Amino acid sequence: MKKITILVILLISQLSIAQTEHAWVYFTDKPNVANALANPSTILTQKAIDRKNNHGIVIDERDVPVNETYISQVKAQTGITVKAKSKWFNCIHVLGTQTDIDNLLNLTFVNEIIYADHSLNTANRSVAFTTVKQTAEKLETLVVYNYGNSSNQATMIKVEKLHELDYTGEGVTVAVMDSGFPNVNTMAAFQRLRDNGDLLNGYDFVDRNPNIYAYTGNSHGTNVLSDMAAYIDGQFVGTAPDASYYLFRTEDAATETPVEESYWVEAAERADSLGVDVINTSLGYNRFDESRYDYTTNDMDGNTAFITRGANIAVEKGILVVNSAGNSGNDGTWGIITAPADGNVFTVGAVDASGNYASFSSRGRVPNIPVKPDIVAQGASVYVVSSGGSVVTSNGTSFSSPIIAGAMACMVQAFPNKTNLELMQIVRESASIYTNPTTELGYGIPNFELAFQTLAIVENGTEEKITLFPNPAKTTLHVKIPATIQQAKITLINVLGRTVQSFQSTSPLQLIDVSKLATGMYLLQIETDNKIITKKLIKQ
Repeated sequence: MKKITILVILLISQLSIAQTEHAWVYFTDKPNVANALANPSTILTQKAIDRKNNHGIVIDERDVPVNETYISQVKAQTGITVKAKSKWFNCIHVLGTQTDIDNLLNLTFVNEIIYADHSLNTANRSVAFTTVKQTAEKLETLVVYNYGNSSNQATMIKVEKLHELDYTGEGVTVAVMDSGFPNVNTMAAFQRLRDNGDLLNGYDFVDRNPNIYAYTGNSHGTNVLSDMAAYIDGQFVGTAPDASYYLFRTEDAATETPVEESYWVEAAERADSLGVDVINTSLGYNRFDESRYDYTTNDMDGNTAFITRGANIAVEKGILVVNSAGNSGNDGTWGIITAPADGNVFTVGAVDASGNYASFSSRGRVPNIPVKPDIVAQGASVYVVSSGGSVVTSNGTSFSSPIIAGAMACMVQAFPNKTNLELMQIVRESASIYTNPTTELGYGIPNFELAFQTLAIVENGTEEKITLFPNPAKTTLHVKIPATIQQAKITLINVLGRTVQSFQSTSPLQLIDVSKLATGMYLLQIETDNKIITKKLIKQ
């Protein structure tokens, strides 16, 4: 019996030593950085380059891909499996025993190793992460939408007013990070999306599979997407039915492991390189299948979790990242937001159909600085489209987040020259309790009609600034003329130099019917007492 006991002890000891670990392996450098930055089209799409240039976002070394030769050499090491990579952090996510992972330090290009099990990180392995500063910085109806069951969740935030102005997300690209998107490529609810060429496919980072529509045991992503993109006339209209969508599977619903954070960061990097304007994430991380990987509530500080730090970079890169607050409100041992909702992202909590706090919605921290959640939308008894095509109700901040993400896409369409941080702030300021935020509701329920009017009518910058919006325009062009200009003659000229329209302005906000103009470029001349100002107009 004694010998058997000893053997069992030895066996348990060996199993403990051989335990598989999650770790991030950071590299020392990247190849051909100077050449890549001098020729950004080799590492980014033109849409990504244009978005960065438009918002003054610097293209830097983080945009350069990870050295594939380094990755190949790591894969060749005994006992190592590479699961994901990150160009922003210049690292890869690996699985292996602690011994095998530690052996990677013998490779000259390996700079540091950080384990997901924090107890394994000795002082010489800790990395000094750079803290990202928290920053809180058409009046005629084209289509009459019949929202059906989705009416309340749209009208609560007044996004239908943007739709009436023909701001439905057209020309804006959204990436959805989630757990599965079965049947999106065949469902009637997304037929409009497919017919308009707005379903841009995507990638399954969990299974490394380009077939994003394959059933993986979970359809959460399909439900989430519906609150932005679905269109069933008379039954359901998403908040951005005309935006374009990339779908990325980063969540393995069958498990909860740290590698899912790395999948998310890799997908965010892909989204950035594709020129994505808005990311929606209805995911949150705090506890894992193995408790040794768990975060603490103190870790929800906006700069600790790997996914949060990746989300902060995405925001820094100019992407408007919208994230659900989490469903931990009734969890007595947690209660607060989960990662990456603790970061610089636009965090969305949940209310019921009457606008009251939904008890499951994760609350902000104490002290709640910066304020989280940022805003709230309907998340209790909210309508979604199931993977079977039925309009059903569900609960969760998973659905309040895409409702807001779609509305933000409409704002990006209306004001393409405003940065992500500017749009986030103007929507915060429109919310119902902006002057008295709480941990449950943040700044409250946003009013997108008010946010739009604030940006459209209140002049920012110098008094002499003249604003055209939307541009490109489909039906109605708004010309905002500063009050300091008493009289102005407005002339619309085509590319041949011929006058198409000419008239005297009658108000500071002049509306011009351009619905009958041919598609193309025009020049708008505004002649005042002492100058002629010329603006370029694109007619869609």
